[in-house]
Amino acid sequence: MLLELAWPRHPRSIPRSQRWPANLGLILLNSLCVKLLFPITTLALASWVKHQQWGLFNQLQVSAWLLVPVCVVLLDLAIYWQHRLFHALPWLWRVHRMHHVDPDYDVSLGLRFHPIEIVLSMLIKLGLIILVGVPVLAVFLFEVVLNAMAMFNHSNLKLPLKLDALLRKLVVTPDMHRVHHSQHYQEHNANYGFNLAVWDRFFRTYVAQPKDGHDKLKFGLSHWPNAKDNRQLKGLLSLPFRSAKK
Repeated sequence: MLLELAWPRHPRSIPRSQRWPANLGLILLNSLCVKLLFPITTLALASWVKHQQWGLFNQLQVSAWLLVPVCVVLLDLAIYWQHRLFHALPWLWRVHRMHHVDPDYDVSLGLRFHPIEIVLSMLIKLGLIILVGVPVLAVFLFEVVLNAMAMFNHSNLKLPLKLDALLRKLVVTPDMHRVHHSQHYQEHNANYGFNLAVWDRFFRTYVAQPKDGHDKLKFGLSHWPNAKDNRQLKGLLSLPFRSAKK
């Protein structure tokens, strides 16, 4: 947040004072939903799975130094495909599009997801922990890295071009993920990764640069009115249940 304030990539179209109350309100609401709806956390479940010897890796003799990084990578791959699924299936897209209607792009967008998506994502992670037998340390590292990277690559941070080119060989940079929030259909169906950059290249969903260039890149969904949807919590929460207005 401080870095993007010092070195912004794009001028803001809506002041923080008009966007952040709703965005931060969603973050608080999502945290409450997870606490109230799930009696067990991902870390507690991973510990229980290990104790019960459930999951694939608990049936194999794999050393911890290898198992932990492998599981972190597998969880990252799962998040990549989860993201693609939320774009591909119409009923999931209705939920996920709340993340895309914002006509601005900054660090608060990295945690701006509908509570329904947060719940579904939590169920997917819990299921993977049980099926794979993910160790506690891997779950902890993945959660920390995922949240940190989501805020980093959603930030309105201007990185030197050479540094961006170097970093995106390994991880998703702000310039790389910014393409995913373009109004162009082909671009917002690309660059799905949140952490490792390899998945978009491997599965051929990588777009290096926006066709209009970063200076003229327009964020959001062109067919969605944004006044109430982006500035009021009520509008954001009801968005999956309403139809877009052309």
